[in-house]
Amino acid sequence: MGILSWIIFGLIAGIIAKFIMPGRDGGGFILTCVLGIVGAVVGGWLATQFGYGGDITGFNMHSFIIAVIGAIVVLAIFRLLRRN
Repeated sequence: MGILSWIIFGLIAGIIAKFIMPGRDGGGFILTCVLGIVGAVVGGWLATQFGYGGDITGFNMHSFIIAVIGAIVVLAIFRLLRRN
């Protein structure tokens, strides 16, 4: 799946990740979207590296779950780094 698809998924995944992990991040909606995009791209790349990316061919539930998990991981790392 192309990088543009991961960016679109990332926008949506960032919003869902924020919904799953509510809290004050101090960046607002824009930062949430950027973290979602980064998380979706990282999640897609990691899934491909671990062999789960082969079935990622477009907008499907498998790809969406990977994007949301990636966004949640990036949001959690951002919060840990920001706390210190």
